[in-house]
Amino acid sequence: MSDTEEVDQQVVEEVTDVEVAPEAAPQPEPEPEPEPEPVAEPEPEPEPEPEPEPVAPEPEPQPEPEPEPEVVEEEKPKFKPTAPRIPEGDKVDFDDIQKKRQNKDLIELQGLIDAHFEHRKKEEEELIALKERIEKRRAERAEQQRIIAEKEKERQTRRETASHSLEQEERLRREEADAKKKADEEAKKKSALSSMGSQYSSYLQKADSKRGGKKQTEREKKKKILAERRKALNIDHLNEDKLRDKIKELHEWMKTLESEKFDHMERLKKQKYEVLTFRHRIDELQKHSKKGAATRRRK
Repeated sequence: MSDTEEVDQQVVEEVTDVEVAPEAAPQPEPEPEPEPEPVAEPEPEPEPEPEPEPVAPEPEPQPEPEPEPEVVEEEKPKFKPTAPRIPEGDKVDFDDIQKKRQNKDLIELQGLIDAHFEHRKKEEEELIALKERIEKRRAERAEQQRIIAEKEKERQTRRETASHSLEQEERLRREEADAKKKADEEAKKKSALSSMGSQYSSYLQKADSKRGGKKQTEREKKKKILAERRKALNIDHLNEDKLRDKIKELHEWMKTLESEKFDHMERLKKQKYEVLTFRHRIDELQKHSKKGAATRRRK
């Protein structure tokens, strides 16, 4: 016997020794219990078939294995809904259950209302605090603006006083310069007049006397009137109250003089206007009279 024949015989023996695993017997279907939700049983899973071993080429004919019985799948039980059973014993009070639900809803609603009002109260308090902060900030800003305006006003006043003092100093300096210039001119004139001859000075005196005889009388009248109006004060022996009364009296007197001066100036303006109108009328009459004379001469 060759080696190949021995191998084929061993393979045939191994195949015949392989037995088919027995099928699992189907479990009996459990009876449905009166429960609200029946549970379906799992299906029996068939065992896997053994894999055949590889066969050498050109094996000898083997005996046919017995056919495996077909596994028939049993139908699954259909789901049948059942109504829940009310437990026997004490009766269920649906009104009590409804009342408890209503009380629970009422408590929840009351809690929501309280929370809403608490939130609204907090918002109102925050709004009031915000308004107070805005008013406080507005008042602080107004106070700052007032302080800035006062400082600016003081600065402007100091600037104006400084400029006024500078103008006054400049005016005093100009007056001093003008007075000094006039004094120098008067001194020059006096020196020039003194250097002139006595004959020329006598001639000037005669000319002045001829020319200003009438003016001298007017000047004298003016001096006399001023001497009558200007009275001595005699205030050395007066106390403070009397000095104040004297000042008030002089002030009233100055007001009277100013009013008289204003009246005289207005009267002078009126007289000048009347003089001008009269002159204009005279000129118009003279023109018309000349035209009438010329026309009469032509005729």
